[in-house]
Amino acid sequence: MKQSNDNILGTAPIGKLLVKYSVPAIIGMLVNMLYNVVDRIYIGQIPNVGGLAITGVGITMPITNIITGIGMLVGIGTSASISLALGKGDKRKAEKTLNNGFLLIVIASLLVATLGTLLAPSIVHLFGGSDRTTPFALLYLRPLLIGTICNLCAFGLNHSISSDGSPKVGMFTMIIGATVNIILDPILIFGLDMGIQGAAVATVASQLVAACWVLFYFTKGKKSSIKIKLSELHLHNQTTKGILMIGLAPFCMQLAGSLVQVVSNKALFASGGDMAIGAMAVITSICSIFIIPIFGLNQGAQPIIGFNYGSGRYNRAKKTYLVGLFWCTIILLISTLVIQLIPETLIKMFNNDPELTEIALNGIRVYLIALPIIGVQMATSNYFQAVGKPMKAMIIGLTRQVIFLIPAFIIFSRLWGIKGVWIAGPICDSLAACLSLGVIIHEFKLLDNKSIPDHEV
Repeated sequence: MKQSNDNILGTAPIGKLLVKYSVPAIIGMLVNMLYNVVDRIYIGQIPNVGGLAITGVGITMPITNIITGIGMLVGIGTSASISLALGKGDKRKAEKTLNNGFLLIVIASLLVATLGTLLAPSIVHLFGGSDRTTPFALLYLRPLLIGTICNLCAFGLNHSISSDGSPKVGMFTMIIGATVNIILDPILIFGLDMGIQGAAVATVASQLVAACWVLFYFTKGKKSSIKIKLSELHLHNQTTKGILMIGLAPFCMQLAGSLVQVVSNKALFASGGDMAIGAMAVITSICSIFIIPIFGLNQGAQPIIGFNYGSGRYNRAKKTYLVGLFWCTIILLISTLVIQLIPETLIKMFNNDPELTEIALNGIRVYLIALPIIGVQMATSNYFQAVGKPMKAMIIGLTRQVIFLIPAFIIFSRLWGIKGVWIAGPICDSLAACLSLGVIIHEFKLLDNKSIPDHEV
């Protein structure tokens, strides 16, 4: 059966493959998004403190993004390496990579939980916490840090399920976790009166359930062709290096995103106070709703690109990128239209504070106006991850976050205050899209020279 799955990746029509691999990933990620979105919706409605509580969550976002980045460092690096190995017919190497990746997740989780818990107050203060918002941030952050291993197992290893040829199983991982989270959130936040801490505990509990599902798949599951085995849990230098090199790009992008949020929080606090930080947290939450399908499309495209590139079918790898980018752009165009037409409705989902709502309403239309073109950068970076060229993926990913956005926040906020923060978004999105387009056009010209005849494209 596994050989049949491999043949499909190399021979079936690209459009059908993208539907098979991307739709489950999109559904799963949309459901998974509810981990954070449902938390923020409930937190924003906590009586009397909703505005400050959502600002506290906004302050923790750089930290939680770093944890997500670690999951991507190991998870995407492992899954891409598995796809490349299976594309070359090397099942032994694929299984070795899986076990190596799992052990890396365990080690990383223990380090994050220990160091993060000890340093949490200092980190929150450094990342923009004030006397009013730091207590809320710590109540939300500490349970998440302790439960890091649940997060990384559920999120990091789930990428490898798709690479193993079972995208629907990966989708159910996220559906299971998000369903548990949705059920527990109101019970813990309001029913047991745990407030913002209840949201974090619900998230960790749901991630634990999802992690158990993933581990069952790779240990006892009948559909998995590669297994996690105690006898294989060793760190191999070359395998570890390969995983980390491929995963370095998304990790650096997440790290850069965290740095951007820290700089943004500082600029927003200086020009608009605590509520301005909360407004950006709301805008970011809304953006995540519409951008999640793009992550799902890219996740679905990754094993297709990786397998075909690894087996020398360069035309198919190229076509997968182009078809994926087309649908990314269509989705983002529709998303932008929705945001521009009903911004107040979207904002009020996440908060009940009039001051925060007004600030967010002024910012969202400007900050997200260039949303339709960001698919170019995301798809291009994903392509280079899939084909094992992490440096190019990392450079493309970092252009908007570090090279463009951080200086823009600092300079524009000083020139125009909070309006400068909103203006920085579309300017940097446009610059990053243009750069990504130039790089991928050059890459495809090189591929045209080496591409083998492929009548099945």
